[in-house]
Amino acid sequence: MKKITTVLMLTLVFAASISCSKKDDEEIINCLAEQIYMKVHNSTDATNPKLMNYSATYSGTGTLSGVKWNYGDGTTGTGETVTHTYSAAGTYEASAEITVKIDGSECTSIIKRPVTIN
Repeated sequence: MKKITTVLMLTLVFAASISCSKKDDEEIINCLAEQIYMKVHNSTDATNPKLMNYSATYSGTGTLSGVKWNYGDGTTGTGETVTHTYSAAGTYEASAEITVKIDGSECTSIIKRPVTIN
């Protein structure tokens, strides 16, 4: 039984070591590092408490290529700056899927945040 376990473990380690090239590993690390340059902001409109203003920014060395929003109420939107009117008061989990182009690759990260609508 110990030999079978040892053989299985060695097989898994070998498979993991060849599953990603060095370039893939570098792209994953670069993508994770770019997340610190991605920010999501939101604010309630002063005249309409159900209207939320959202924006996504990126300050890294790549280029922001797209933002997809999920407002947490079953609706979505696109763009760096968007507004959304919620139909009911409550707490929603909004998210921004931010895509950045860097060094010939695309990196996509999702930033989530709770928003409370009165």
